[in-house]
Amino acid sequence: MFVLVAITLLAGVAGPPHVYHERFDHAGAAVDVTYRGTVISHMQQVGAASAPGRPATLHCRWTARVMVERQAEHAGQRSTRQIEAPALANGMRPGWCAGQATAIRAQVAAARERMRVHLVKVAAHGRSILIAELQQRQG
Repeated sequence: MFVLVAITLLAGVAGPPHVYHERFDHAGAAVDVTYRGTVISHMQQVGAASAPGRPATLHCRWTARVMVERQAEHAGQRSTRQIEAPALANGMRPGWCAGQATAIRAQVAAARERMRVHLVKVAAHGRSILIAELQQRQG
């Protein structure tokens, strides 16, 4: 008899947040912006544990997402916004998620350079949104 397993686990944060800072002028005042990216890993146990002698279909699907927090300060006003980004990395490993957690964290950690590049892209894309927010506040 096959038992279907579908358990979702939150693996937590892979290391300290990554930080990107920029400064630019808007309406005659400096805008200081800090982007903090935190990697959040999500693991899902799928498949079936089979009887002895039969192949197991048990595997762990995982995804690493980046949650970016933008903090901006302009003319004495501070604003914060959460930006959820698409998956940074994902994959599938055979067996139980609990047994693969260390290997998955290592794969996510190996994507550190992609994380830095991603923060710069979020900052470039988010600058126009931030400027629109600042103009809206000014009326």
